[in-house]
Amino acid sequence: MSTPLRILLQTTITTQADDWHIGRFSRLRHHLASLEGVQVTARDRATSGGTTDPVLGALDRSDFDELWLFAVDVGDGLNAEECAAIGRFRKAGGGLMVTRDHMDLGVSICTLGGVGAAHYFHSKNPDPDASRNRRDDPHTLNIDWPNYHSGANGDFQTIELVGAPHPVFRKPDGPITRLPAHPHEGAVGAPPDDPTARVIARGMSQATNRRFNIAVAFEASADGGRALAESTFHHYCDYNLDPRDGCPSFVSEPPGDGMLRDPTALADTVRYFENLARWLGGR
Repeated sequence: MSTPLRILLQTTITTQADDWHIGRFSRLRHHLASLEGVQVTARDRATSGGTTDPVLGALDRSDFDELWLFAVDVGDGLNAEECAAIGRFRKAGGGLMVTRDHMDLGVSICTLGGVGAAHYFHSKNPDPDASRNRRDDPHTLNIDWPNYHSGANGDFQTIELVGAPHPVFRKPDGPITRLPAHPHEGAVGAPPDDPTARVIARGMSQATNRRFNIAVAFEASADGGRALAESTFHHYCDYNLDPRDGCPSFVSEPPGDGMLRDPTALADTVRYFENLARWLGGR
């Protein structure tokens, strides 16, 4: 019997009912857990930001093969000890998916070596292309750049694959070209000093028609295992897959229904989840 693929789905906040806690990623968890040979653990932080979470702080000594990190905090999500453990985990060959959202949401991840450098925020590690450091989404005025408007929550966006289609975007009948939309996605880019990293997908703003990066892939090397940096955790949320699942009270934008009207877009998304799990684990 082959060794199971062990995946940790982890947020950077403690469990808070009116926030993006791990329970709001239940469709992702159920789908991954349904795959043959995959074991999934899904959790929020057990300790508040600033103190070391017992799982994250010892990740390099765990039996997990992958960490899918949803940075939903406002700046206090990861501390130095946790970042170091995650770095050692990847150095030993662990797979890493790190995603965040608009402006400074999840900004604590920019202290992660390698993958953290792929994430651009408002107050730290801004996009090196200064022309991009300006508002994109014109509707939610309390959210500033980066905030690329790919569409309403509950709708889907058509993505542009960059270069040869990466394994995470392949399926038997052609490439995956649709993912969930979000009114204000964050920004990612390939670190210029890392030859293992490349942009593999872009989106287009529905507000300005600007192209923006959606995903940066890091191939395995002597520096560590495979990794992915992604522009928003909303590509994985229950609410974005089916808005009837609900959202925190601070979400003010009206949702769309594109994912419900076109089930093939949802099929593309869950195939992407499966591909990502297999690719990160080298399976």
